[in-house]
Amino acid sequence: MMRARLAQVRLRPKANARAVRHGFPWVFANELVTDRRTRALPAGSLALLEDDARTVLGVVAVNPESKIICRVLDRSPDAVIDQAWFGARLSHALALRERVFEAPFYRLVHAEADGLPGVVIDRFGDVAVIQPNAAWAEMRIDALAAALADVTGIRTIVKNGTGRARALEGLSEETVMLRGTLDAPVPVPMNGAIYMADLLGGQKTGLFFDQRPNHAFAASLARGARVLDVFSHVGGFGLAALAGGAASVLAVDGSAPALELAGQGAQATGVAERFTTRKGDAFDVLSALADTGAQFDVVVCDPPAFAPSKQALDAGLRAYERVARLAAPLVAPGGYLGLCSCSHAVDLVRFRTACSRGIGRAGRSAQIIHTGFAGPDHPILPELAESGYLKALFYRLMP
Repeated sequence: MMRARLAQVRLRPKANARAVRHGFPWVFANELVTDRRTRALPAGSLALLEDDARTVLGVVAVNPESKIICRVLDRSPDAVIDQAWFGARLSHALALRERVFEAPFYRLVHAEADGLPGVVIDRFGDVAVIQPNAAWAEMRIDALAAALADVTGIRTIVKNGTGRARALEGLSEETVMLRGTLDAPVPVPMNGAIYMADLLGGQKTGLFFDQRPNHAFAASLARGARVLDVFSHVGGFGLAALAGGAASVLAVDGSAPALELAGQGAQATGVAERFTTRKGDAFDVLSALADTGAQFDVVVCDPPAFAPSKQALDAGLRAYERVARLAAPLVAPGGYLGLCSCSHAVDLVRFRTACSRGIGRAGRSAQIIHTGFAGPDHPILPELAESGYLKALFYRLMP
């Protein structure tokens, strides 16, 4: 059966067609000829992308409502974006995760880096959460879910349609069950700890797999240590530290439900007697702890994205510096400070500068002992810097 003929969209003469040919997955609105026909295409439509000489560059998804007006789906002009196409992409992604991880708990699809632009899929054993953050995926969610079930055997699939990325695509927010049922948090084994992931009401997909290698490094510092885990969510660094032999952990977060899940995780891990929580604004709690003269052997701060866009860059850098300035006094002489950023707009050099300045402003001297990034289930597309967003710096503070 022949497929319906695709619409055609064309790059402006001064657009960088070479970048698309070399793997860059986006076309911005000011790079495309947006005539009346193009503007009339429904969000999520498929089209053939041409350069200004009318050479076809591949199949793209078009959203005239988005600043990213085209997302490259396939460089073959003959590609058919159907369930079989989804299945091939998912199989390729699954092969990497099964090679790297013994248990099926990981990010299965990391958007553009796995050839599914705007799509995130996290796997929690026999449950998966799909974030269709682009209009083309939202339109084809049934085919995507069917392919996911076929390739992995997963029986329970949640669609998490929340977050800033969907708003930028003109999509509404909703979280729904696509397949199966789910009525309780899902236990997730990681780095020797058990985390409780709320896949229906938690942040993002319920758990942050990206920090797994950084949790492990922090745990290697934590044997016999007093640990402070700030912006802890469901116990990320703290539970890993306890599994690694920490003497005690204080977890700080502004969300009572997240701290409740952290407590459940501590109970499931068998470390509840060494785990305490404190609800409050992280900046306020850091200041209050300093006022009491509190000291910890390991302090880790893993805040939300303070700079989610380039427009927020300066404010975000100031916030990262402030975190470092407030956290450094809490680190005992010779202790360790871990500082993290998940902001796309903040590169490693700027983040390191902000953190080091904050430590210096606190009157402390430090050496960087480790720089961490996301795990292999969060691959980086070399042409797209945004796919490598996570940074973690670990300092040893001088006596």
